[in-house]
Amino acid sequence: MENILSQEKLHELKTLLDDCTKVVISAHVSPDGDAIGSSLAMANYLRRKGKQVTVAMPNIFPDFLKWMPGADSILVYTRQQEQAKAAVAQADLIIICDLNQPSRLSGLEETVMASQAPRILIDHHLDPAYFCQLTVSQPDMCATGEVICHLLHQLGELGSISQDEAVCLYAAMMCDTGAFSFNSSRPVIYECISQLLARGIDKDQIYRNVFYTASEGRLRLQGYLLYVNMKVLHNYHTTIITLTNEERRRFNVKNGDTEGLVNIPLQILGMRLSIFINEDTEHPGTMKLSLRSVDDFPCDQMASRFFGGGGHKNASGGKLVCTMQEACKTVQKAVESFSEMLK
Repeated sequence: MENILSQEKLHELKTLLDDCTKVVISAHVSPDGDAIGSSLAMANYLRRKGKQVTVAMPNIFPDFLKWMPGADSILVYTRQQEQAKAAVAQADLIIICDLNQPSRLSGLEETVMASQAPRILIDHHLDPAYFCQLTVSQPDMCATGEVICHLLHQLGELGSISQDEAVCLYAAMMCDTGAFSFNSSRPVIYECISQLLARGIDKDQIYRNVFYTASEGRLRLQGYLLYVNMKVLHNYHTTIITLTNEERRRFNVKNGDTEGLVNIPLQILGMRLSIFINEDTEHPGTMKLSLRSVDDFPCDQMASRFFGGGGHKNASGGKLVCTMQEACKTVQKAVESFSEMLK
């Protein structure tokens, strides 16, 4: 295990955690498994320490994450604005997980930034903005869940965390590495996992909860998207899949049913990049883009340059406010711009 904070920063972290009474924990818009898992792990840990904790997410999160311990008490800002604002107003500590820019808080940003409470950022993305009193940023780590494992180790707490906390941390790391199939070659990751397994978690059940809870609609949609909507750019070793809200309604798709679909085309021999263009259910006319790559192709550079987003080298995202047809043209332009790297 690694000590990731200086003694001065560790003392500051301990002081902030000891002195608080009411805590709000949040993460990035369209929260994924790492955002939810790391936030709930911190929430369960602090509740065990006697703190009053509210987890507030900017918008809805996938149904396949709702089994996680504490997920049923998460406030969703787009649906519970007044409760979320009240919780932030009353907080004497705000912890922000799994994002590097305050704009990633979306609708929660203004409320969080207006609060006088100290803020802690715990993250693993590149180039963090320093908008918190304490920033714990470890871009070399596979997930924010891993960062929290090392923090708990340095606090002398990792060996005594609850099973619920261990479940959330394992799920966070598993989700952000595709079940440890990418960005997970550092040996210390498996030291973390060993510590979590020692708390009696069932890693196989966690895997099934996340990856084997598909609705009938998801399976039918998956077949449709691969057969009808997948475009293969053989010269660029790239695939593009599109999904509109009209198609989503046709297949009765549930929240989270599209998670992971972007990874499937990378199974095609020789593919280096997969792009999924998905119309936003909450903001029709906005196209969300998910990018996945293999080897050394930099998804994050493409996402930042063309789609106003970012992320990691092999997994990034962004968005475009336009029609699906216009989004496809922008994606084509982006692919052509990176043609030398893709060939």
